Amino acid sequence: MLLKAREFRPRTGPHSYRIVQPWRPLRHTTLNDPSGDRWGYLLGDHDGLSRLAALFSFAAFSRHTIVHVPLRDSLPRAYAPGVPVDLVLAHRSPGLRPSAWPGLRAKLRTGTPLTVRTNEARTAAHAAVWHEEWERRHRRATEWLRPAVHARTLFLLGGRDVFSAAATAFETAAGFGPLQKRARKGHDALVASLTPYLEPHGQPWDRTEVDIGFQAHPPLHRFRSPGPSASRRCRTGASA
Repeated sequence: MLLKAREFRPRTGPHSYRIVQPWRPLRHTTLNDPSGDRWGYLLGDHDGLSRLAALFSFAAFSRHTIVHVPLRDSLPRAYAPGVPVDLVLAHRSPGLRPSAWPGLRAKLRTGTPLTVRTNEARTAAHAAVWHEEWERRHRRATEWLRPAVHARTLFLLGGRDVFSAAATAFETAAGFGPLQKRARKGHDALVASLTPYLEPHGQPWDRTEVDIGFQAHPPLHRFRSPGPSASRRCRTGASA
């Protein structure tokens, strides 16, 4: 998948960072702060969930890049409780401290256009490695996404395999969300979760929960579930 993005190179003291944002905001995707009752809900349309799958895939293989997804100013959704937050994906190698993020974010003014190409087959292969390890160790992985919330931003710090596995959750949500019966009526539909990939607090069942929901954005008369129309056969085209 090709994804248009913008790149920033801010500095704080002796340290330089590479930060990448999606070129267009995910206007119909929201995320609420999960730190209050330890439950977060990421709700998006097909475009937003598909681009998040690509951004997680990109983050998986970009060890020295911080991926910033602005979501605080997205359009309000009918069901997205709590305070809206941004999303930041990073490996631990850049040495990003959440407390330093407000200073970095303030420097993200003019970025450089960037085109990101993701490799779905490679992502799926590394996702399979994580899931096999998770099953082999009785749902105890060796690598997790470590969540932290600071300055109205949810940080997910992890590594290649777990970011790849999380990307497949967004692929599932983007692919199966529009097929849910509630979707045509404009309701949200819970279709996937990031919870299995988040680091537990001691016991495996004790962890922050972040679920992934699908909701088509208005106007709903433009929304149609994937598949050819019964009244008109569409021409076959190459998949993106």
